[in-house]
Order: sequence, then C-alpha cells, then structure tokens
Amino acid sequence: LMGIEVPREKGQHPTHRYDELFELLAKVERYYQSNLKNNDTAQAYLKGRGIDGATAKRFGIGCTSTGWSAVLDKLGTSNKMTERLLAIGLVIRKENNNYYDRFRDRIIFPIRDSRGRCIGFGGRVMGNDDPKYLNSPETALFHKGRELYGLYEARQAIRNIEKLVVVEGYMDVISLAQYGIDFIVAT
Repeated sequence: LMGIEVPREKGQHPTHRYDELFELLAKVERYYQSNLKNNDTAQAYLKGRGIDGATAKRFGIGCTSTGWSAVLDKLGTSNKMTERLLAIGLVIRKENNNYYDRFRDRIIFPIRDSRGRCIGFGGRVMGNDDPKYLNSPETALFHKGRELYGLYEARQAIRNIEKLVVVEGYMDVISLAQYGIDFIVAT
C-alpha cells in the first residue's frame, strides 16, 4: 500500500472513557440491522446491487426508516441519552433546540475501528435523492482521515495481510468481499 498509513491501535491499555458511547453505537447498529429484516425496499435494493444476506450480515448492514426521529424516539429517552446521540453524530440540534435524526431512509454501513467496534456510520439513499452518501461527522470516536472502511473485516478474513487495495466506497468493498477478494478497503 503506497501513501496511506494503516491505522494501528495505540498503547496496550484500552480506554474506558468512551465505553458508554461505544455501547450506544452498538445499540444503534443493532437497531439499524433489525430495521433491514423488516424493510422489503431496502432488501430489494441490496439484492439489486448483488449483495446477498450473508455478506450484509458480515458487514453489519442495516437501514433507517423514513421518519425524522426514529433513533431519537427509540434511544433518546432522556436528555442525557439525547446528548450522547448528539455526541456520536446521530442526531442534529435545530436552532430551536429540538433534534432530528441525521440518517433517514438510507442503507446503513457501520464503520468499525481496528477492534471491530462501531465508531460511526455511512448511509446511502436507496433512490435518487441527494446527498447520495452521508457519513457520521467527526466525533470523539470517529476521525474520517484515520479510518479505512473494511479494514476490520479484511483482518478477520486474512490472517497476515500482505497488501491492501483502496477502492472508492462501501459498496465496492462489500461487493468484492462477497466474491472472496478480502484485501479491499475504502477511505
């Protein structure tokens, strides 16, 4: 791999400072995944893109609802939880101090750190709306410039990675992995 440093875990002792945020991201990830099981449109979209169920499960793909407050209604059950959702970039504060979900009516791709923990999400519209892709903002856990999408999954498939190929996006990584090409990542 030329020109891109592969992210590595720093230090021997994991920090517990952000455990609650990691736990909340894991809950949201499971919620998005459960949405996919009941959303025929999202399932049809993935099948149309050639993604099978096993691959969707391997990459933790989910989907969001069309509503403006599904995650907020499900998990923002207190001011403290709403502030945590804001801290991990899943809700946006309006000028009137109300909130709304960042991701609506999208296929959702969990972005994982080198330990496999969800640190953010990417979302793709299923139709022709804009923006086509929407990502989590920079947070205490997610730093776009330091992450490679699919690196965790590549490490799970290949013991000693000798090379990585960087492709454009989530669907490229997932599509190639489905066909056994596991040394693929995206920025």
